[in-house]
Parts: sequence; C-alpha cells; structure tokens
Amino acid sequence: MVNTGTIIYEPGSSAKNKTGSWRVFKPVLDQDKCVKCENCYIFCPEGCIQEKDGKFEIDYDYCKGCLICEKECPVKAIKAEREEK
Repeated sequence: MVNTGTIIYEPGSSAKNKTGSWRVFKPVLDQDKCVKCENCYIFCPEGCIQEKDGKFEIDYDYCKGCLICEKECPVKAIKAEREEK
C-alpha cells in the first residue's frame, strides 16, 4: 500500500502542502544589511524568497530551513535562528 500523502495528483496542487513546520533553524533577513543582490532569491531551492516592494521576504510556510540563502549572502544579512515551536 502506497502512502498517498507523498503523491501529487494534480499540477499545482503541491502549493497546498506547507512544508515550513519541519524546520529546526530558520533564516532571518536583516533588511538594513541587505544589498538586494538577489543571491538568496536565486539559490533558494524551494522558491521561498520573494521580492515585494523592493524588499526580499521569506515565506516561512514553505521554507524548510536549508540555510543555503545564509551561505550565499555576500554581506551576511541572513542569520540562522533556532525555530521556536
């Protein structure tokens, strides 16, 4: 028997599966240090970082806390914080 929770039957339906609850660490962006280079946006494997009104924001509903954005930020504007549950 296959666990149907891991199968996506309809295109675009994965947006309903919020994955942010798995996180142990979360990236926190310091807007004052951010130079808007877009590295975090480009390297985020989940597409959780979006630009809105000239600022980058992290969608914590889908961010899994891989922290690639922290590693790629050239000015260290993103820091890892332990997730509080």
